[in-house]
Order: sequence, then C-alpha cells, then structure tokens
Amino acid sequence: MSEAIPLVGAPLLPQPRNEQFSPEIHRVGHEFEAMFLAEMLAPMFEGLDTDGLGGGGMGEQIFRPMLVERYAQSIAQSGGVGVAESIMRELTRLQAAQGQPTEEIDGPAR
Repeated sequence: MSEAIPLVGAPLLPQPRNEQFSPEIHRVGHEFEAMFLAEMLAPMFEGLDTDGLGGGGMGEQIFRPMLVERYAQSIAQSGGVGVAESIMRELTRLQAAQGQPTEEIDGPAR
C-alpha cells in the first residue's frame, strides 16, 4: 500500500519531540534559526525593482533588510524549518558534557 496523504493543514515537518530546553537555549536556538533564514531569504529580494508611487528609492534600500529580518523571525516563530530544534538539542548535549567530571591523567577529578 502507499503512504497516507497528510490532511489539509497538517504540518509538513515532523513535530518536535517534547524535550525540555532551558529558556536561554530555546531563545538562542530560535534566534539562530531566524538569522539563518534571513541569510537564505535576502537573495530573493535583491533583484526586485519596485518603482512607482511609494516604491523604490533610498527608503526601500534602507528598510528592505529589516523587512527580510522580520520575515525570517516570523517563519522561525511559527515553526521554522527545523534548524532551531537541532541547535537546541546540540547545545543541551554540550551543556551536559561540560557538566560531567572528566578524568585526568592521574585519575578521576576530585
């Protein structure tokens, strides 16, 4: 049999696991994903010409990067593309590894 087709409105990405991340790690993961998405979205807007009433000019050149940044933040806050989840898991793993005592050459740390 073929694989079931997802329902309309069903998320396309697998739902994140219900892991507990610290608020700081959660914030950093989502900030990183927003920054990553902004870098990916920026080239899409570079070649757009918006002449006419209220479009184009120096004002748009100044505000377009801010608009792209807001788009990226909005995408990241609404579930993103999975980068934040990976970053949060890795940061949590690194934090746990740093908290474990390490063995020195002469034996375990005291």
